[in-house]
Amino acid sequence: MSISQNIDSLLHKIPKQVTLVAVSKTKPLVSLEEAYKAGQRIFGENKIQEMTQKWEQLPKDIQWHMIGHVQTNKVKYMAPYVHTIHAVDSFKLLKEINKQAQKQNTTINCLLQLKIASEDSKFGLEKEALIAILNNKELLSFQNIKITGLMGMATFTNNNAQIKKEFLFLKQTFEELKNIVTANIIMQTLSMGMSGDYPLAIECGSTMIRIGSAIFGERN
Repeated sequence: MSISQNIDSLLHKIPKQVTLVAVSKTKPLVSLEEAYKAGQRIFGENKIQEMTQKWEQLPKDIQWHMIGHVQTNKVKYMAPYVHTIHAVDSFKLLKEINKQAQKQNTTINCLLQLKIASEDSKFGLEKEALIAILNNKELLSFQNIKITGLMGMATFTNNNAQIKKEFLFLKQTFEELKNIVTANIIMQTLSMGMSGDYPLAIECGSTMIRIGSAIFGERN
């Protein structure tokens, strides 16, 4: 099937309240243009340099989501245009995002990444550390960020029971934190689920899925 057919098929399968992020990392501009023509407006990248090059060349009504691990010294390159940063895993990073967003006179949405996978290679905050960030009084002074929810990446495994357990832990944490509402915290987005496990993620309460290969085909 073509990219536009894949998008159409996905939109028929997922509930209206679930947001589709098309993960376009490593894909050429022509593929993103095809997805754009099919109506897709939210794209996810994991490398800031690649995302910036695509932002420069593609229509300006695209919402760019940074879904990969972010180094603090790279935030300034995407601050002028990035809509949401998914994998925020430290207070130091939040502080830098706020600083760079302030310079651009903009507000950047942030999702805190909860570590739910069993693999050591996956990034993310332990639950206690994540809650400590939300309760940090200094956060109230960050006027150029909004913490809009949580994200997580399940273990890369065929064991659906394990993936479900990890997704439900993320959902439970999300529900526990929903009552923390300040000027810059409003928990409304739960970003979980990718091409291989998005139906299970939606079943477990995901509101945003990150889909690459099911739209663009396997990466080379």
